Amino acid sequence: MKTLEQKNAETVTAFIEDANNRRLLEETGQFFALQMAAAFTDRRYAVDEILAQGDKVIARIMITAVHSGQFVQYAPTGKIVKVTQFREFRVSEGNITEQWGWLDTSTLLPQLQA
Repeated sequence: MKTLEQKNAETVTAFIEDANNRRLLEETGQFFALQMAAAFTDRRYAVDEILAQGDKVIARIMITAVHSGQFVQYAPTGKIVKVTQFREFRVSEGNITEQWGWLDTSTLLPQLQA
């Protein structure tokens, strides 16, 4: 029998892996989130690590994308980049009821420099 934490981790993993949810994963609340979505195409999301405790699930996600548009002062490079995204989810009765996200730009910006 699976624990509550295992079930919640599976719910979140399925959410992240479902292509229909990609737009929701781009919404981080950070001021540059819309620029990120426009500047980086062919995005792929992979769960690197997932931790669950009670109704809270934290996921570290690796996003791989192509830098194909202007991002802040960085002109498109055509490079494949990797950026870490962290997301916190609250799961109730098998449903995600809340989520927050943020991107680790310190893993991204060095990859955009010439």
